[in-house]
Amino acid sequence: MTTTIDRGPSAQEIPSGRRGSHALRWWVLAVLGLAQLMVVLDATVVNIALPEAQRDLGFDDASRQWVITGYALAFGSLLLLGGRLSDLFGRRNTFIIGLIGFSVASAIGGAAANFEMLVAARIGQGVFGAILAPAALSLLTVTFTEPSERAKAFGIFGAVAGTGGAIGLLLGGALTEWASWRWVMFVNLAFAAVALVGAVLLLAKHVAGTRPRLDIPGTVVVTAALFGIVYGFSHAESNGWTDSVTLAFLLGGAALLGLFVWLETRVAHPLLPLRIVLDRTRGGAYLAVFVMGIGMFAIFLFLTYYMQLTLGYSPIMTGVAFLPMVAAMIASSTTVPSLLLPKVGPKVVVSGGFAIAAVGMAWLTRIGLDTGYATHILPGLVLLGLGLGGAMSTAFQSATAGVHHDDAGVASAMINTSQQVGGSIGTALLSTIAASAASDYLGARTPNQLTVAQSAIESYTTSFTWAAGVFIVGAVVLGLLMPSTLPAPAEGEPVLAH
Repeated sequence: MTTTIDRGPSAQEIPSGRRGSHALRWWVLAVLGLAQLMVVLDATVVNIALPEAQRDLGFDDASRQWVITGYALAFGSLLLLGGRLSDLFGRRNTFIIGLIGFSVASAIGGAAANFEMLVAARIGQGVFGAILAPAALSLLTVTFTEPSERAKAFGIFGAVAGTGGAIGLLLGGALTEWASWRWVMFVNLAFAAVALVGAVLLLAKHVAGTRPRLDIPGTVVVTAALFGIVYGFSHAESNGWTDSVTLAFLLGGAALLGLFVWLETRVAHPLLPLRIVLDRTRGGAYLAVFVMGIGMFAIFLFLTYYMQLTLGYSPIMTGVAFLPMVAAMIASSTTVPSLLLPKVGPKVVVSGGFAIAAVGMAWLTRIGLDTGYATHILPGLVLLGLGLGGAMSTAFQSATAGVHHDDAGVASAMINTSQQVGGSIGTALLSTIAASAASDYLGARTPNQLTVAQSAIESYTTSFTWAAGVFIVGAVVLGLLMPSTLPAPAEGEPVLAH
């Protein structure tokens, strides 16, 4: 018995099950997971090191945001292009290029002599991260097609993606306190080196049978649209929603996004075939990750502020405090896809996960100036980890369900794009809500040390309340949208070197 399987754009016949029984496929998962962890944790690992970098390089507070925003803009706006490049030029090729480019950019950032060099390095990390992340997920998609193995592999990969932010906080705190802020950049060289060796040894070389084609108009328009949207939300965080620049970028980005959808129905080789997002399973998965990106921002940012500024935790202690959430997310991600998903389908798993996460977020609204970690923080973190872990791994598996191998890269890119845009919206929206809550609290009271401290608590709890609401809305919408049928695997290809 034989199965037609693609090696890049050309198809060939290989024995059915040969790839699936290959013992090295789990090592491939380790390589892909390591690369994903490097990209995800870089969104938070720099945050804790930023004050020390600012003192060392001597840049002002107004410039500081560009160290974060530069990465987010490059990564968010180029993800769809990076996904399509992996489909056109081979997932192994783009994966290796992404690893090398990301490590070079990290080395430049760690050796930065001034602010401009640091920002340029962060932009470089974003560019190559946009190439690397879709290639990693699409390689996973076409490597594991057996249902039981696929559930386990996506569970592990989803756990890495979901816990990367918390691991970044812990790693950033440890490296900053024990070494130097520069090591939050240099540490990527170790991650990339191990992943690169694994990729070269384990992944099959790309064999192209046709000339790749790229949707140039769609690429230009959607890149500009995503740049406008991500920058607009980033600008809203510091300058407000009514600022003319904020409105111009948000409205311009939305208009360009509409133009992109129209273009994709007209071109012969679209960058993002609309059949990918219009499928209920895949569309629901992208929406789930988008909602998760909005809500998870409240956990990492405001809870970090609370533990450090109110409770007086050190950066390392703050990172350690998030570990129960990491453990719960790993446990949920690695068990739910294999135990529950085959029985109840993605609808119940994802909407139920969001409902559990909403309860965990609501628990955090009970914090105060002198509340304890074990009673007021730990239960909420565990519930959030359990709920979001199962939802995240199911969404990652559903995002590429039934997709043709030629579209695996761009389908994978969509889930990263959804997460990035959701995070940008969460950053701007919840920061604005938190600032308004603190201002309203102080406006009705005489400012003193106690009321100022309590106003911070009000800002945190208000953001947690809104994030819980986001999760509840997500649970309802996804309960209506997602089907109950088990996600079908994508078509496979021989990605392992022989």
